[in-house]
Amino acid sequence: MIHVVLCDDHAVLRRGIRDTLSEATDIKITGEAGGYAELREILRNTPCDVLLLDLNMPGRSGLEVLGSLRETHPDIKVLIVSMYPEDQYALRCLRAGAQGYADKAGDPVELISAVRTVMQGRKYLTPEVAQMLAESLSQPMPEVPHAALSERELQTLIKIASGRKLSEIAEELMLSPKTVSVYRARVLEKLKLANNAELTVYAIRNSLV
Repeated sequence: MIHVVLCDDHAVLRRGIRDTLSEATDIKITGEAGGYAELREILRNTPCDVLLLDLNMPGRSGLEVLGSLRETHPDIKVLIVSMYPEDQYALRCLRAGAQGYADKAGDPVELISAVRTVMQGRKYLTPEVAQMLAESLSQPMPEVPHAALSERELQTLIKIASGRKLSEIAEELMLSPKTVSVYRARVLEKLKLANNAELTVYAIRNSLV
């Protein structure tokens, strides 16, 4: 039996994943968490072979949680389940220690295959991510300016380009508006942009939104 814990701050999405995985007789959902603090408590007393982890959570981000888990629970296999573009986040997650990256908008049945794959000690990659990985190994990838952004800076860029106000971004990420303003300023500086309009154009041209 594969013991699975879900970590996503959206209860409706957790329910959808739970219903999908419940169709597999060899998979059992042993816990659900809406954030890192809750996840930490669950993992103290709950068996977990595979953790399905969302990237976009309030408080600590998915990549930060992934880094912590590598130290505290190295035996747990982490499958990132995210709505972020694969070409922007998948390789980041794999390099940070995740065993796989699945798209929330993809075929739900593929999640069952993904859980089984990482449980076997193999990486789960969609064909698109596998192609990106192969290209990155066979030839130098062109370095885009936003590759230098931290995860929070990239999140801020995407959210601003999607029309979110700084106050809304702060609420979603459980950060202060001042902190989000700092991230915005860093993004503008690193990308050599002047304002939100230029930032939005950059995000569209680079398929970030």
